[in-house]
Amino acid sequence: MTSFPLQVDRVRDRRLPLQRRLHALRECTLHCAPYGFRATWHHLVVFARIPRRLEDDPDALVRAAEELQRARDVIVPRAMEYAERRRREKAAGVRVPRTRPLWNSWGGSGIAYCPDLEHHPTRPLAEVVQDVLDRHAAGISVATHCLACGIERPRPERACPTCGVHPAGPAAGWCGPSTAERWWRTWHRDLRA
Repeated sequence: MTSFPLQVDRVRDRRLPLQRRLHALRECTLHCAPYGFRATWHHLVVFARIPRRLEDDPDALVRAAEELQRARDVIVPRAMEYAERRRREKAAGVRVPRTRPLWNSWGGSGIAYCPDLEHHPTRPLAEVVQDVLDRHAAGISVATHCLACGIERPRPERACPTCGVHPAGPAAGWCGPSTAERWWRTWHRDLRA
């Protein structure tokens, strides 16, 4: 697997065949999927209006890559700040982190995990990620409030009814009615329904 910046460059490279650019976008999404891979992919297809026939709008791939890039640009500085703080803590003898960061070894995937691939926040990814990280830093409990939209959770063990974000993150798994068929339609950008 290659790096996110390299894959973004491939998505933007108009000399490459469209199918190869689409696969580069998939790699970008594997590196940074704030809603989880499937829901993030669905968000990108809808947000950038990626058509089934890529020839109809090749710029849609670039719009999707830029949407992901903006979300990643919110995550990376916080992750670097956390890494620096952990280095100082370890030098001081603190071996166990005091708080678990929302960006984990998955590189920003699942920060606002949505188990239903079609039920996720509709705002730009960067805004949602910024809100989640700010609310987490402010100490707002994921058990009582949705960090993505800020509403009080009526049922803490379930996905938010407003935006679809699950408090358990990727541990919640993915679900929904006829999930396989809906995922196939999303993957192939066939969202006419």
